[in-house]
Formats: sequence, C-alpha cells, structure tokens
Amino acid sequence: MNLSLHKKNALICGSTQGIGFAIAKELALLGANCTLLARNENSLGMALEALDTKQGQKHSCLLADFADTLSVKQIISDFAQKHTIHILINNTGGPPAGKITDAVDADFISALNLHLINNHNIATALLVGMKREGYGRIVNIVSTSVKVPLPNLGVSNTTRAAVAGWAKTLANEVAADGITVNNVLPGATATIRLSSIIENKAKKFNIAVNNVEEEMLHEIPMRRFGQAEEIAAVAAFLATPAASYVTGQSICVDGGRTGSI
Repeated sequence: MNLSLHKKNALICGSTQGIGFAIAKELALLGANCTLLARNENSLGMALEALDTKQGQKHSCLLADFADTLSVKQIISDFAQKHTIHILINNTGGPPAGKITDAVDADFISALNLHLINNHNIATALLVGMKREGYGRIVNIVSTSVKVPLPNLGVSNTTRAAVAGWAKTLANEVAADGITVNNVLPGATATIRLSSIIENKAKKFNIAVNNVEEEMLHEIPMRRFGQAEEIAAVAAFLATPAASYVTGQSICVDGGRTGSI
C-alpha cells in the first residue's frame, strides 16, 4: 500500500492548532512539503518548527484571514501562480452555537463565506496545478452534522450541508483528472472548540461542566472523545496514492456516535 507523500505539496488551512495542526504533522511524516495557512504569524512560525523534515521536506507558511474572503481569494490566486499544490486540506473553525430560529441573515452569510466560499475559491485556484500533475487530493474537514444535524448548531448544520453538497458535485466533475474530493466528519474531538461548546452549554443551562461531558460521552459508543491525531490519520490516508479510488465520500470519525449508516 502506497502511503508515501514524498515530493507532494500540501496546503493545510487552519493549521496552527487542533485538527488542522495534527493533519499537517501527519502529512509531513508521510513526506509531504507542507504550506500552513492561518491568520496568526507567530502561531504559524511555531507550528512550522514542529513539522518533520527527515525526508528533506521543505515547509512554509501563508498568512491569511478567512473572515476576509476577497483577500483570501487574491492571496491564493497569487500563490497558485507560483506553486503547485497536490493536496488541499480545507479546514476552519465552525460557526457559533445557537438555535436556527435565532439566526439572522448575517449569521448565514458569514458562515457560508467562511466555509463554502473560501473552500471553493481555494480549490478552484489550485485545481489547475492538480490537473496538470494528474494528481489531486481535496479533503474537507466538516462535521458529522452532514449525516445527522446536531442540536443547537443551526447555522453550522446548514453550512456544513452546503459544503458537503459542493464537495460531492466537485468530486464528480474532477474525478477523471485524477483528483479526489472527500469530506472527513469529526465527532466530538478534544479540541479548544469542544471545550468552548461544553462550557457554553454548562453556563446556559446552569449545570456542571462534568455533567455536560458525561452526557456527551454517553452518546458515544466508545465512551471517549476523539483525539485530533485520530482525525488526522483518516485525512492523511485520503491524501495518499492508496486512496486513489475513494472520492465523493463523507467519512465519519466519531467513535460510532452518528446514528446513520
């Protein structure tokens, strides 16, 4: 099984912490040259230093703020003129929690820009190089809400479904060019975002954080939260030559929590 990414170039979005950082580390271990994209220059520098270079990998970083879609589009367009990327990891933080009945127009517009529009603009800019190389892997880090909408995440559920629909459509359009497009759907993963969700719920309902955690764990057959490295392992596999016949899929990595087949 060919898992080597030697001489492959990867762009990993949101890659200074959590799942994005874990994916960058895993891709580097497989031999990829990694370009980290995030908005904090200091965090990018520290993340770069943690990446493996034992196979002669050359890593770099790209500064961009996903809240500014026009700027991201221009930065990626300029980058794509000078660099060929074989692997794109689309990843950014999810929208704030809340009921869909409380959402206003701006909430949906902001979330769709942050996720769908940025994903699309980055992918389309890099597709030219992928097609030229005859090798492309686009992996979107989304959410299990693609399969089953999650309570109190109205805007997020809506946005994630839109990304999944976009990804499936794109997968079908570029498959003949040797490019795959897949979604990784993390369940409850031990990250800063999960801690924030737990704390907000505890505060909202005036209950102990431990009680919120226990309630969430009870919904997971494995009775534990996932680790960022476990999500990264699946994303990294999808980026390798071994996953060449897997495309248009949304793969849950959630300890069995999602209630659909």
